[in-house]
Amino acid sequence: MKNYDDIIELPRPRSEYPRMSRHDRAAQFSPFAALTGYEDEVEETARITDSRIEADEDRAARINDSLRYISENIYNLPKAEIIYFVPDERKSGGKYIKVIGEIRLLEEYGSAVIFKDGRKVPIKDIYEINLIKRKDTDV
Repeated sequence: MKNYDDIIELPRPRSEYPRMSRHDRAAQFSPFAALTGYEDEVEETARITDSRIEADEDRAARINDSLRYISENIYNLPKAEIIYFVPDERKSGGKYIKVIGEIRLLEEYGSAVIFKDGRKVPIKDIYEINLIKRKDTDV
């Protein structure tokens, strides 16, 4: 077999262009993304949300008592920790958030608690209120 005898001893040809990095070379051969957005959908489906917990009568009574106290003492800027439900914008469920601060106002018709820093908590979403004692008041 003398078919390649004329080239077998020749040096390997070298390119005049610089060598490509492994990462860049691999990118040339990566698969075509036929399902654009698929990974985002999988991540969204896997994201866990909490279910809203409906307050029982005892919890609702405690929340109402706390709101009444806040209303009666609003001029003292009562301080409280409020845990409330925030519905998820993309799927059913949501998450519970805890805010702590001085309460400036109970919105008219009891629709929201407004903190001194401007945060607003819808009363219908409140799960728990813990009043925080101050040194200068009797809470």
